[in-house]
Amino acid sequence: MKGQIGKEYIAPWEKAFDRVLTPFEEFIHRQTTSGVLLMMCALAALLIANSPWGEQYHLLLAKHLTIGVEGFQLSKTLHHWINDGLMALFFLVVGLELKREILVGELADPKQALLPIIAAIGGMVMPASIYILINPQGHTFDGWGVPMATDIAFALGTLALLGSRVPKNLLIFLVALAIVDDLGAVVVIALFYTEEIKLTAMAIAVINIVLLIALNLGGIRRPLPYVFIGIILWIAMLKSGVHATLAGILLAFTIPMRPKYDPTRFLSQITVMVEKIRQAYLREENIIKNDELRSRVMALENGVRLVLAPAQTLERKMHIPSAYFVIPIFAFANAGIPIDWDNLNTIATHRVTLGIVAGLVVGKLIGIAGFSWLAVTLGLATLPKGLNFKHIVGVGLLSGIGFTMSIFIAELGFAHHQQDLLMAKTGVLFASLLAGISGFLWLYFTTNKPDE
Repeated sequence: MKGQIGKEYIAPWEKAFDRVLTPFEEFIHRQTTSGVLLMMCALAALLIANSPWGEQYHLLLAKHLTIGVEGFQLSKTLHHWINDGLMALFFLVVGLELKREILVGELADPKQALLPIIAAIGGMVMPASIYILINPQGHTFDGWGVPMATDIAFALGTLALLGSRVPKNLLIFLVALAIVDDLGAVVVIALFYTEEIKLTAMAIAVINIVLLIALNLGGIRRPLPYVFIGIILWIAMLKSGVHATLAGILLAFTIPMRPKYDPTRFLSQITVMVEKIRQAYLREENIIKNDELRSRVMALENGVRLVLAPAQTLERKMHIPSAYFVIPIFAFANAGIPIDWDNLNTIATHRVTLGIVAGLVVGKLIGIAGFSWLAVTLGLATLPKGLNFKHIVGVGLLSGIGFTMSIFIAELGFAHHQQDLLMAKTGVLFASLLAGISGFLWLYFTTNKPDE
């Protein structure tokens, strides 16, 4: 009978026990799939905004939503709830990724991490410098942080289209670079895109950060206390003037990364536990009737949960809603740019548009490839095995895809200048499209498949 081996029935979900993915493989798979979904949502928003339904689209985003009870209410537009609320979850995942990479990942080994760190610094400094050259003064200067960011989902999604033409080390290099880039963007937002700070709310935020650290040091491993205090931290940050999404980063860095059980003790205990489960099963095969079997299986589940680091578990659980829900919604809410085709030449030559396009397409390439070349030439770092500077140039081009974080910073920098915000978003879209196509074509024509 299909699905049976002897007396044993193999259910489809049981195949999950045989599927083993490393954290890096899970990360790559979700980011590349998210990149495709992101493209679809961005395109849908762009089409709707330039259709007869464009006005309804913008009215929906401007609709106010209020939560809480009288005296303790938060009232924001749907657009703000997405950018300040949902994006805090995205930053939580970014923070968990950063913490893992710094402690045990691609950034843990200083020698291995040095090249992508140097490349990322170049990829932030040069785009900002080029933008400032074009916009040296006035309120348009405030957009200097927009071309600094790389959208890791889009970049990895484009790179994944090349399949076996690109070595795995190039994926690792891009991931490490983009993570450092994310950290740089977080610092820029915190230091330069924060409006007036309200000291009382900031003091409450600091108290909550101290409480989160105390939970960590006290060995609290259940997620609920962290989530509860994290929500209060988010509200305090929202009221303080510091951008509320940074609460996600701060929360991530306080969640424990070390598992409760050491591997040796876990292996010893699980061996004994499995034998007890086997004995209970021999007495009664039906788990619904067998209380002992059910209890021991539940104990096994609790033990497996404790052997995993809470931050690792939360990152795995949050990655799916972040990649497949938060980021696509953000893209749909922010990529709806009405394009005035009759004045396209004026838009393309606007200082903000020019600064962002030049920063993302030219600045990222010069910064990443140039700084990497200097680091290798001066002996500060070495190229990863299997990579050459053609690969690095390709990454430099793909890193000009700035979509998510670039639009996010544009929303902050041009919050009071809607026309410039429109120019900034248009520039990000044009630059991301140009960078993605040029990076793909460069790598396609300068690399070969392994069997060639």
